[in-house]
Amino acid sequence: MRALVQRVGRAAVHIEGDVAGEIGEGLLILICAMAGDAPEAPAKMAAKIAKLRIFKDEAGKMNRALRDTGGGALIVSQFTLAGDTSRGNRPGFSAAAPPAEGEAAYKAFIAAMRAEGIRVQTGRFGADMQVSLVNDGPVTLWVEV
Repeated sequence: MRALVQRVGRAAVHIEGDVAGEIGEGLLILICAMAGDAPEAPAKMAAKIAKLRIFKDEAGKMNRALRDTGGGALIVSQFTLAGDTSRGNRPGFSAAAPPAEGEAAYKAFIAAMRAEGIRVQTGRFGADMQVSLVNDGPVTLWVEV
């Protein structure tokens, strides 16, 4: 499983002009299930992200996790994170899990984040979405499990 995690002041996802999900301070998580992911990958990814110490403490150091701040998570499926650009100019996506597996992993990741005590908003798997955000820091991390 692969994720691009951004610390945000706010973020929203729109589908067909309507707000599907939005958060204030927290994390925008673009998530991709990869072909061959272990069944425990969504839970491992959720535990890792919920505990990432990337929020400032009282001294201004990145020492607090999302679960410490009470912030939210906006989770958006993003199969293009599996894109391979090593050959030519058109990315290949064969490393991404097939759609049915990807959707199941996406839903399992959402459930696992909620089980970690995180307030979650989402996009919709497979939808054409417009995502807006204010990246805080900026802090952006690539996470794989």
